[in-house]
Amino acid sequence: MISPDSVKDSRFRNSLAFKVIFWAVFLSLGIVWLTESALYAKISDGIRKVKVDSSIAESQSAVFNAQYRLVLSQGSTEKTIQQIIDDVVVNSTTMIGSSVNGREVVLLQSGSNPQSANDYQRTSNLVAPSSIPASLRSLVRKSKKPEWAEITVSYLGGNQIPGLAVGQNITIPKAGNYEMYLVFSLVNQNETLNLVKNSLALAGLVLVLLIGLVMWLVVRQAIKPVQEAARVAEQFTAGDLTQRMKVTSKDEIARLGIAFNEMALSLERQISKLEALSHVQQRFVSDVSHELRTPLTTLRMASEVIHTARDSFDPVIARSTELLVAQLDRFERLLEDLLEVSRFDADVAVLELVEFDLVTLVDRCVLDLTLLATENSVVIERSHENDVVLVRADIRRVERILRNLLSNGIEHSQSHLIRIRIVQSESAVAVGIRDYGIGLDPEDAFRVFDRFWRGDPSRARVKGGTGLGLSIALEDARLHNGELEAWGRPGAGSHFVLTLPRYSGEIIESRLIKLQPEDYLSTSTIEI
Repeated sequence: MISPDSVKDSRFRNSLAFKVIFWAVFLSLGIVWLTESALYAKISDGIRKVKVDSSIAESQSAVFNAQYRLVLSQGSTEKTIQQIIDDVVVNSTTMIGSSVNGREVVLLQSGSNPQSANDYQRTSNLVAPSSIPASLRSLVRKSKKPEWAEITVSYLGGNQIPGLAVGQNITIPKAGNYEMYLVFSLVNQNETLNLVKNSLALAGLVLVLLIGLVMWLVVRQAIKPVQEAARVAEQFTAGDLTQRMKVTSKDEIARLGIAFNEMALSLERQISKLEALSHVQQRFVSDVSHELRTPLTTLRMASEVIHTARDSFDPVIARSTELLVAQLDRFERLLEDLLEVSRFDADVAVLELVEFDLVTLVDRCVLDLTLLATENSVVIERSHENDVVLVRADIRRVERILRNLLSNGIEHSQSHLIRIRIVQSESAVAVGIRDYGIGLDPEDAFRVFDRFWRGDPSRARVKGGTGLGLSIALEDARLHNGELEAWGRPGAGSHFVLTLPRYSGEIIESRLIKLQPEDYLSTSTIEI
């Protein structure tokens, strides 16, 4: 079952339009959020500032009127003062209960030593005196101007509303200092701010959706030609060289389409020429290889007759007879390689699959090349974790790969050690052949599998064959759905790694042997 996250990740990786729209919407969302936050903060500060300024002005007016009346009541009885205070509280109150509009009055005594037996503390509409925080009361006692703070207005009935308290000192005759607070409701302001916030959020969402829609329309127009070009390129890869882009306008995209079509036409012509040349070369190699087999057979028969009678010849002639047979053997191997190459080119090479032990096959190849190794003063070491490594493949082709790699390593090892390592997993097997000879240039490691390429290009070279061995080995490996890789450094030797699936045709999940040998950093040559 495919998860939604994997589908989203696949679309993000494989769709340019999706990535462009995603990032456009994502960045627009961030910009809109920052803009809305700044705008909301500005509106909120403005609304609150207007409310604070108007509340302070009303509070100053109410306190001034109250203080004026109390000053005129100097010498009056406590009952008269009590009546004045009640009138002040009633006149300064403009809301009832927990109404969302208007103001309440809270009159609290300053200090803990009253100068009168009467307690003039009052609150309108059952406002709890505890609604006024101690921090605000402390500021009011020390200040000669109005002080304010946002509070939560609590009523004795249990209701609570957000509010703004503005306080100032007031003096009551025969009673001392009191604090008079006017409490204003912020319910309307909060509702206004919530409305503004929701409106901004909705407007931002609509704006982001509109930006996404616009980007989709724009990207669709820009990406469509790119998608068409990709489709045509895929058809080219599949072998259909007649595909072209449709050009219906004269803008920049149209110029791209025209250039693409011209490039496609040029590629079609060049590929056609190369294919024709390749067919001619393949036919030439195949025909020459087949035509040479008949005279080679005749020469082989004649050379064997002469070679059999060499004891009766002059020593110089006898030696020439041996050289003739040796060169005919080399010529025959060259023809066999050319015929094999022609089979690969014609896609007629087939596998004869059998199950065999790779360890035994490697041992047999080493044994057959013992004489060549002895002549070159080469010691071959083998290491394998398992005594038996079973693989189902074409044993003739795998043996040819191993012989090519081993003979190549022996010829170029310069009397140094050769190490063979065999590794297996549940799905694949690998053989690494490491020599410590003259090595390879890094750029030559990519060319050793080219046909007729030789490390020593001179015609007078002492070692080396036709330059087809490693090329045929690579084709044999790929015929099994395997890989053959080469690594080398001048003076540090070379390393060839053959990786094959345990069952021919299956997928190789991982490389079992690292191409760069682990001993490269610690040593460049090993003397024996």
